[in-house]
Amino acid sequence: MTDNKVFWERWAKRYDGFMAGSRRTYGEVVRRMKHSLNRNMTVLELACGTGLLSIQLAGSVKLLEATDFSTEMIKQAKLKPCSSRLNFSVQDATNLPYSDELFDSVIISNALHIMPYPAAALSEIKRVLKPDGLLIAPTFTAADSFLGRMKIKIMELSGFKVFNKWTPDEYLKFLRKNGFSVISSDIYGGALKLTYAEAKTMQ
Repeated sequence: MTDNKVFWERWAKRYDGFMAGSRRTYGEVVRRMKHSLNRNMTVLELACGTGLLSIQLAGSVKLLEATDFSTEMIKQAKLKPCSSRLNFSVQDATNLPYSDELFDSVIISNALHIMPYPAAALSEIKRVLKPDGLLIAPTFTAADSFLGRMKIKIMELSGFKVFNKWTPDEYLKFLRKNGFSVISSDIYGGALKLTYAEAKTMQ
């Protein structure tokens, strides 16, 4: 089963340009995240890509460890000027090197739907989160609209696999099924709906 890694390695240098069309939605997401973060928090970001969110969020937290499984994406991220509170590294979201209960918050943005094993990533997130830690996990959920399904089809024809074609409700149910209690959610964007979710581990 492919994991899209070859795609990301090939597209890393063009990724920022590709995402320019989503700047408004990402701006709304960043503002929402900043409301939930603070300068006392140690934060892990998974699937950070070229650091588009990381760089904007680093000034709002104590420390941000931003990671991606693509070496080329991290190379591009490290070329950008950024806060001393931000560190980039290559990591696998389903097999993290960090100790248990280390982070106040884990961010995984627009990634769970394109992971072949998203439940494994959530299991690792639960492990590294502190007991009252916060998961921030916006992801695209376009399966309930015709235009959304067509855009997914076009993406897959280009060699990019969308493993989890969730509707917003299905995505929130997936989080709950894997041990998280959703405390806040909203929907942003157009045809490619982005379901923003904040959750805590079920005790």
